Amino acid sequence: MEAKLIERLEKAVARLEGLSAGGVSREFPCDSGGEAVTDPSILAFDDFMSQYVARVSAAAEKIGGQVLDVTKILSEAFSVQRELLIKIKQTQKPDMAGLAEFLKPLNEVIMKASSMTEGRRSDFFNHLKTAADSLTALAWIAYAGKDCGMSMPIAHVEESWQMAEFYNNKVLVGYRNKDPNHVEWAKALKELYLPGLRDYVKSHYPLGPVWNASGKKVSPAPPKAPRSGAPAPPPPPPASLFSSESSQPSSSKPKDGMAAVFQEISAGNITSGLRRVTADMKTKNWTDRTGVVAASEKETGARSSPSFSKTGPPKLELQMGRKWVVENQIGKKDLVINDCDAKQTVYIYGCKDSVLQIQGKVNNITVDKCTKVGVVFKDLVAACEVVNCHSVEVQCQGSAPTISVDNTSGCQLYLSKESLGASITTAKASEINILVPGTGPDGDWGQAFCMLCSCIPQEMHGSSSSSSCF
Repeated sequence: MEAKLIERLEKAVARLEGLSAGGVSREFPCDSGGEAVTDPSILAFDDFMSQYVARVSAAAEKIGGQVLDVTKILSEAFSVQRELLIKIKQTQKPDMAGLAEFLKPLNEVIMKASSMTEGRRSDFFNHLKTAADSLTALAWIAYAGKDCGMSMPIAHVEESWQMAEFYNNKVLVGYRNKDPNHVEWAKALKELYLPGLRDYVKSHYPLGPVWNASGKKVSPAPPKAPRSGAPAPPPPPPASLFSSESSQPSSSKPKDGMAAVFQEISAGNITSGLRRVTADMKTKNWTDRTGVVAASEKETGARSSPSFSKTGPPKLELQMGRKWVVENQIGKKDLVINDCDAKQTVYIYGCKDSVLQIQGKVNNITVDKCTKVGVVFKDLVAACEVVNCHSVEVQCQGSAPTISVDNTSGCQLYLSKESLGASITTAKASEINILVPGTGPDGDWGQAFCMLCSCIPQEMHGSSSSSSCF
């Protein structure tokens, strides 16, 4: 206990010495919180950042590039939360509009991290997605009571990390035998939240932030009047995590932002936008229950599916001797990659109505934003990933340790006997079938199970024909 107290005093003296010398403390930005800076919860947050955030930053320094950039934003977000915790001890509890204004600096940093995951997918997409998704854990500071619509702070931190862990595991698997620096970064990031942030919140804010009843008030910033002759202000940005702007009733336009949800709950008009189910809407009263879909309905459904947009010329080339790029191929049924090795990766992007054969062993295959595309490959070292796709078919003729399907509707996975032990993970996916070789002499495919309901069709009990429960 005495050792920790001495260590904290030494840090406080170091910051004061930096200020007296006209500089800024190396560890944390200049403090203007007065006595709140010496509060035990703030000192504990300083220790937390020194231990966990510093470890993630050190691992990112060894990697560099986009990983270092997003880690700097992550560190900035925790520094902003530290400043908000100081201000909370000097401020009265605001209303929802005031809370949104109060948390605006933190929200801006979180949106900055999210913007790095947009656009064309980079080689470090899993790193960027992990860091950006994990920052939602910092929203525990917005907890305003059991009726606010949020989980309690400790549970919120745990649930937020579970959302980010899907991509964090991809980093661990992808770099497990390639680069220990990436593995160290992923492990340090997980420990930053579990147990790091979770234990800190559990020790100091298990019931949410404690506001100062006698402190200053927070009010939303008034809109600035445009100067004469100045151009019209730009349209408002998209609603953010802490947005409190009023919106139309839920029947005409869904509300955006956590604060809007709280407002709906407190107003007691949650069901105001719901429509009454009339007798003709009930299934038992339908006159036509054959289940046959008309041609016009099929066309409508096809038009409502994710659209394909050609963004550039078609490509099928090897870049830097390490990455095969297949882009914007339309209606090509004879695409072949035959000169490949186990150190190369294949990235398929923006293709439609095409079939690609990979005749050789490669390290990794990624199918991104494709529609009605078939991919046939032999052996994989790492994983096959299908993301943001619609109606794709993937066939493994050899071995594949990992197959993941993310944000995809309609996916057929054909596994060989050598790949039956593959680890298959899904997220935000629907209409996924896994087919395995049949036991009969004709060798027909049999469906292993349905990813939606985990049912076991009759194929597993002797029949070799394929069927679907969708």
